[in-house]
Amino acid sequence: MHFVFISGLLEILSPCLPSTLATNVKAVFTCLLDQYITDGLERARESLNEAAALRERFMLSTIVSRRVAAAAASAAEAAAAAGESSFRSFMVAVQRCASSVAIVQQYFANSISRLLLPVDGAHAASCEEMATAMSSVETAAYKGLQKCIETMMAEVDWLLSAEQKATDYCLPDDGIAPDHRPTTACTRIVAYLSRVLEAAFTALEGLNKQAFLTELGNQLHKGLLNHWQKFTFNPSGGLRLKRDITEYGEFVRSFNAPTVDEKFELLGIMANVFIVAPESLSSLFEGTPSIRKDAQRFIQLRDDYKTAKLASKLSSLWPSS
Repeated sequence: MHFVFISGLLEILSPCLPSTLATNVKAVFTCLLDQYITDGLERARESLNEAAALRERFMLSTIVSRRVAAAAASAAEAAAAAGESSFRSFMVAVQRCASSVAIVQQYFANSISRLLLPVDGAHAASCEEMATAMSSVETAAYKGLQKCIETMMAEVDWLLSAEQKATDYCLPDDGIAPDHRPTTACTRIVAYLSRVLEAAFTALEGLNKQAFLTELGNQLHKGLLNHWQKFTFNPSGGLRLKRDITEYGEFVRSFNAPTVDEKFELLGIMANVFIVAPESLSSLFEGTPSIRKDAQRFIQLRDDYKTAKLASKLSSLWPSS
């Protein structure tokens, strides 16, 4: 509708002198760029910032009043809902922006260029104006997508802290068959990310989509690696960890990001340090020396690390690490 209005406006302006017409057309076109492309992204990005501020207030209130479980749960739900809503809104804005960019570029080529070409320098100036606007759009989109990743990872971190229990990975030896299902934390995180990312899969295309999902996959890998280093593992817990890693790995395969797939495959190999007997550790990474340093940090999380005197054994086997 706005393009129809502007077409009518240009017809009204057409009897003007060429220089006056060029000035007016350039002003209308600049307004068009701001309204259809830049403003929508900026408004959506602001909602992401507001959701992040809400989560920060929630985290602070949790620290101050940890005992108030009901209030904390309510605040957590509000923060999660705000983050998810702002994420979806930004993805819609990105999708609309991409569509608007195509329309504006076509409109410029078909309708505006012919009005600017007769005036010396007017067409070049408007092309420069459009290039500047496109650069601003790309910057706003990049910042917003980074904030989207931060929003998702903040919720992942919260779910890990709220749902992951010490007994998930250090199961008591009580004769009961171990639980080989994914842990509750893993199940909830995969469900959350799957639900939220539906909007991203719809809105993003090509290299933008690939870059976004790859960065998210890398951040998820880093966050999980840091998280697991807070726990102690026995062999049964190691099997449970491998089940979680398999679940996460199957999920990120939908990203079509080979580097991310490789990282989760290596995590699955590293989890073997909790399962094998101490005497088998030295040969565990002969085919993958690149992860030996991370594996050594994992080995220190074994529940028998001190009793089996693994530190001295491994230092003699891997002296250069």
